[in-house]
Amino acid sequence: MSVQSENATDRVRPALGRTQFWLACVFMAGWTGVVCGGLGVQFIAWDYPCPLCVVQRMFMLLAGLGGAYIVRNAMNGDIEPQDYATGWGLALIGCTAGGFASWRQTMLHIRPGDPGYGAPVLGLHLYVWALVLFVTAIAVIGVVLSLSYRTAAPTVPAVPHRLIGRICFGFITAVIAINLVSIFALEGLHWFLPDDPDRYRLFYDLHLLGE
Repeated sequence: MSVQSENATDRVRPALGRTQFWLACVFMAGWTGVVCGGLGVQFIAWDYPCPLCVVQRMFMLLAGLGGAYIVRNAMNGDIEPQDYATGWGLALIGCTAGGFASWRQTMLHIRPGDPGYGAPVLGLHLYVWALVLFVTAIAVIGVVLSLSYRTAAPTVPAVPHRLIGRICFGFITAVIAINLVSIFALEGLHWFLPDDPDRYRLFYDLHLLGE
């Protein structure tokens, strides 16, 4: 490789590093926002999530935590290329597993005349939207990883936007906590969540809302 090519590559690496940082922030905030949408349907429309819905939420948050891994390391200063690989790997696992769960739920309701589970949003059920988002995210991660060789420098300068990182971390932490509490309230003092939950069983188990 010529000196001129090496200099051009050195100029590209920081830009790609910053782009990946912002994309990791989008993954954190984006997937957390999607889970917030599901929580909104749950709390506002009283449309309780089934076990497969809960599994999809879990993998959405795992995908967001993959982005969180990248953002957290970037907030420490410089970030190594392997940190990007680890973060995107976690996100890819979350999107792949979540995509399978949403595909499974879609297949359960694909027969003609099947009304599906829950009310549709913009013409599609939430698990169908989840499948579309998971597949799209996998494609995005594939593009990012295919360009990762260009960031294979000893260190990639991090973007000094720690405030943005902290906001994203606060957002995903709060949503994880709310999601855990809501699922515990739905499941109650039982080992399994019903296939078609119709109430917050914890309050009935504790005799706060009757038997």
